[in-house]
Amino acid sequence: MAFYRCYSPHLVPLRELVRVAGRRWTVEESFQAGKGLAGLDEHQLRRWTSWRRWTMFAMLAHALLAVIAAREHIDRPGPAGLIALTCNEIRRLLAIFVIEPGRAIACAAAWSSWRRRHQYRARSSYYQRQKATRA
Repeated sequence: MAFYRCYSPHLVPLRELVRVAGRRWTVEESFQAGKGLAGLDEHQLRRWTSWRRWTMFAMLAHALLAVIAAREHIDRPGPAGLIALTCNEIRRLLAIFVIEPGRAIACAAAWSSWRRRHQYRARSSYYQRQKATRA
């Protein structure tokens, strides 16, 4: 069992306390994503100023990936048979096309399409299996 200890100088309704406690999970997920996508946990710094700069840079990179993914979902929905671009896939494509431009672009694009098609099939199969077990 888990519990939260909450404090407020004013009387707060229970639904508001539950809403605030639920936001904690969103923050935890954002930090996990920041660690995996933007290298938030890869700093080797000893001073507060350096740590703050690294953290801001990593969080800015994570926010950039999230905005690109959200815009991509709105502007160009994924083609049939492919999942929409995720933050992980956008980070990988940016690294290939911007940081390592010497590689063949066609290879990276083909790999991205194959990977997204495979993830789409895996998701569809999983949902079908879940629906069959519940029925």
